[in-house]
Amino acid sequence: MENNPSKSLQIARQFLGKEVEVVFDRPIGTKHPKFGFVYEVNYGYIPNVKAPDGEDLDAFFLGVNQSLEKATGIVKAIIHRLEDDDDKLVIMSKEINMTDEEIEKTVKFQEKWFKHQILRK
Repeated sequence: MENNPSKSLQIARQFLGKEVEVVFDRPIGTKHPKFGFVYEVNYGYIPNVKAPDGEDLDAFFLGVNQSLEKATGIVKAIIHRLEDDDDKLVIMSKEINMTDEEIEKTVKFQEKWFKHQILRK
């Protein structure tokens, strides 16, 4: 890991391994408001946890193939963007575990434009 972590990574690391509630502003099947791609997973945020961009901390919720409004899960990884201070939590229910390769494949629809790495505990 980095010697001088980004502000976003410092915030995201606090949640690794913890249970959190996610609110989805971009549920599976919706289009990105600016770039037009379709969300292949539920994407949302952790309410009242501000990221460096001034918005709530972003999160992917993996392992569910239906549109959700809210869900609770475990933060199992972080998508750490290397050239953008906008890291994303990777959340799954307790019983779901994905390899780094499975996570990469699942979030590729959005993260393919960003140089990143998957971080775990």
